[in-house]
Amino acid sequence: MNEWIKQFVFLWAVIDPIGTIPVFLAVTASLKDPVMIRRIAYKATAIAALVLLFFVLVGELLLDAMGIPLEAFQISGGLVLFLFALTMIFGESKPEEEIGMVARGMQTAVFPLAIPSIASPGAMMAAVLLTDNHRFSIIHQAATSLVILSVLVVTLMFMLLASRIQKVIGEGGASVISRVMGLILAAVAVNSVLTGIQIYFGLGNAVP
Repeated sequence: MNEWIKQFVFLWAVIDPIGTIPVFLAVTASLKDPVMIRRIAYKATAIAALVLLFFVLVGELLLDAMGIPLEAFQISGGLVLFLFALTMIFGESKPEEEIGMVARGMQTAVFPLAIPSIASPGAMMAAVLLTDNHRFSIIHQAATSLVILSVLVVTLMFMLLASRIQKVIGEGGASVISRVMGLILAAVAVNSVLTGIQIYFGLGNAVP
């Protein structure tokens, strides 16, 4: 159970459901029809789910086809996740950056809502790292996929309740939470790099 909680927190950090709320509100700001607004939420979640499950199923196969060991991807992925986390902490927060995309006229459920707000590059990498065929059984990978889907379900619920949640936490609250998630993600990213180095060079047991 502890492992699944860790995975849930990790995926929560990279997907950032709360940070998606202001992005969703910006995307749907010009819409008055509640049915259309809900449709956008469902469509964005479905597209994000398909993208992440694609990386669960095919991501490692693509690495194998290119002759790239998973440990190398784990190290590079950890470095990219760390840089991504730093932008969440010190740069524009996720909501601010992606609302800027909306302001430039990219107002669709696919971009920037489904990608990169929900199915971010960090989430795609996480989907591959958490379903390593060499370390995890099919049952374990299926369970990880369910954890991914559970975070997406929470994200969908937050989008459907976005107006009410926004009144409670405000844009500043979403920004603060996004930065805290960035700090958690930075720690996870460093652990991923250390684990990859240990496995690749045979330096002993992986970092727990």
